[in-house]
Amino acid sequence: MLIVTVPQVQGMRIIETLGLVQGNTVRSRAIGKDILAIIKLIIGGEVTEYTNLLVESRLQAIERMSFHAERMGGNAIVGVRFETAIGKNGEIQILSYGTAVKVK
Repeated sequence: MLIVTVPQVQGMRIIETLGLVQGNTVRSRAIGKDILAIIKLIIGGEVTEYTNLLVESRLQAIERMSFHAERMGGNAIVGVRFETAIGKNGEIQILSYGTAVKVK
């Protein structure tokens, strides 16, 4: 599955537009990781526990969006965007969306 943030794929032609596809996930942090993150916030540096959670969440949202596009018969997704939010209980919400297309 070809996934791009631009509306066209250079060197390819969109032969059919299939419609909006999306994938989302809501993930919570683990207490143990929160403790490590608090320590890093105090001493400084990247909070890798949260970085990894964001990466895993984004990948899961992309996989779900790709699955949706494949079910529609697409072989590419154009105009992909991401929305990220933190819920009131600290959960991370990721939404990926774009337009499923067939390209040649």
